[in-house]
Amino acid sequence: MAAAVAYGVAAVLQAVAARRVPAAQGVDPTLLVRLLRRPAFVVALLLNVAGYVLHLMALRSLPLFLVQAAIASSVAVTAVLSGPVLGTVLGRRDRFAVASAAIGLAVVTAGSGGTTAGTLGAGGRWLLVAGAGAVCLLGILAGRLTGHNGAAMLGAVAGLGYAVVGVGSRVLPELSFGALATDRAAYAVVLSGGVAFLLYATALQRGEIMTATGPLVVVQTVVPSIVGVTMLADVVRTGWEVPALIGLGLALWGAVQLGRSGAGSPAYPSEVG
Repeated sequence: MAAAVAYGVAAVLQAVAARRVPAAQGVDPTLLVRLLRRPAFVVALLLNVAGYVLHLMALRSLPLFLVQAAIASSVAVTAVLSGPVLGTVLGRRDRFAVASAAIGLAVVTAGSGGTTAGTLGAGGRWLLVAGAGAVCLLGILAGRLTGHNGAAMLGAVAGLGYAVVGVGSRVLPELSFGALATDRAAYAVVLSGGVAFLLYATALQRGEIMTATGPLVVVQTVVPSIVGVTMLADVVRTGWEVPALIGLGLALWGAVQLGRSGAGSPAYPSEVG
């Protein structure tokens, strides 16, 4: 939950910074260099790093579906903060979506039965590397889209990148430098995380903050949750299978509705200089 708060606050600060630099053409890595000149983005970067550390700590002992559902609640933090920071107001549907995400998360938490030592073998780690490559390719294609559709697609691909980060972080055997330097999962995490960060920053220049954030949260929650239950032996408490599925659905429905509503900040031209 602390990681979700950090991610949610960071998203708003990234949106503030992204709208105040010249718009990127396609997916341009130099966008991050320009953003680093903005104090809001530097704070957002630090919050993202802190959020990932907390995220990683949670993944060491909790099921992927529970951790990713908790991270999904960051969309509610972003939606609520977008009002005072970006001058927008949440409508009745938006507030209902926030409540749905909170209730769904509570149910998922109650249904969590812990995790086991399940991990991915060599083949699974190569799949993570392939997933990181797919994120790069799909990001380039999504970068050709503009406006609302461009923001949504870039957000979705960024969500896939963060999904690779979630799964890869979950299966890291240990965090020593020697182990990380020889583990393909670690390289997949770094590549996917970096590309996803760039894609999300680009998405924030193309449309409303929740248009980009909603698809991101959905993809980064659903994909790792499926992998965790089917491949990593994550456990749901006996008798809680259906309630946990409903809870996950409520959390994701809230995220989708917030994304569709465009709650957050209206698109406006970037400020040059």
